[in-house]
Amino acid sequence: MQLFDVYPLMNVTPEKAEGVYIWDREGRKYLDLYGGHAVISIGHSHPHFVSRINEQLGKIAFYSNSVNIPIQKDLAGKLGELSGLPDYQLFLCNSGAEANENALKLASFATGKSGVIAFKGAFHGRTSGAVAVTDNPNIRSPFNAGHQVYFERSGDLAGVEKQLKSKDIAAIIVEAIQGVNGIQVAEPDFLTGLARLARQYGAKLILDEVQTGHGRTGKFFAHQWTDGLEPDLITMAKGMGNGFPIGGVLIHPDIQAKYGMLGTTFGGNHLACAAGLAVLEVMESENLMENAASQGSSLIKALSRVSSEITGVRGKGLMIGFDLKQEAAAYRSELMVKHAIFTGSAAGKHTIRLLPPLGIQQEELQLFINSLESTINQKETV
Repeated sequence: MQLFDVYPLMNVTPEKAEGVYIWDREGRKYLDLYGGHAVISIGHSHPHFVSRINEQLGKIAFYSNSVNIPIQKDLAGKLGELSGLPDYQLFLCNSGAEANENALKLASFATGKSGVIAFKGAFHGRTSGAVAVTDNPNIRSPFNAGHQVYFERSGDLAGVEKQLKSKDIAAIIVEAIQGVNGIQVAEPDFLTGLARLARQYGAKLILDEVQTGHGRTGKFFAHQWTDGLEPDLITMAKGMGNGFPIGGVLIHPDIQAKYGMLGTTFGGNHLACAAGLAVLEVMESENLMENAASQGSSLIKALSRVSSEITGVRGKGLMIGFDLKQEAAAYRSELMVKHAIFTGSAAGKHTIRLLPPLGIQQEELQLFINSLESTINQKETV
């Protein structure tokens, strides 16, 4: 049997990983500045993470949500404490796409409406509703196209209000920072404006924090850079499990749960919760949010000084995008092949994304800056 060939692959076969580094099967060591799409939050193979999972595996790995699973409550308590949102409710699932599906469903249940406002450049996942609110027709099948979704430009509150006035809108879904679209940071006034309009017209505001959550931007959630913003629903995954599949929806206390309205077989299983708890415990004990904020600030400043070939730098914490005058693919290839550094692509061909583990230090970031400068200088002299 052959694998269904849907992924363009880098010519690297990782066999070992630790901290911010990966080793391939030939023993070559790579600096990981991409973290597998922002998934590796506390570092590869962190000893506490490994210990937590092994300990849980020795007890019980799985049972369904038909029984009491106390570790779910432990995870919810620690998540409420670190995020500063103890009054929210938690629904556990397996991925970011699932989290967004469930948030959209909850918004529709709560409002009795069916339409959704999403934004140009958005990426919310690849399941049916999630891909319908993703601004990429190339990954949307005819089956996905039946949802009532209205795309507006980020920043256009007038356009959003026009849709709210004329359509049956259950939810507004937005990323505080668009990741796939090249690290596009939403203005605080835009986010607070969306919250105001959602309340005014009886819609629910969903903040997609799948890529931006769990300390990635230097705060627990990226929307927390906007004072006073209180979303109805917050979705998360990626860094939540440091590579173990887990996702979740934080649900405002105004939304009431009813038996049967949501469900999952694997969501919130014992191993996933052990992974999620390990991530939170390491984030707290190693001050990873603070490190993300300080190292990210330094990296943004350093990138802005590297070369005039870099035309723009954006981001918060360790979620950074920068643009080059030329297409980025050749630069990324050179960084990987010659300098053994992983970086990420974006929807725009001129953009490189940086999403390293949150414990990365100045030494590793300076190695990247030196390698990038060398790569740019070499390209300029060819």
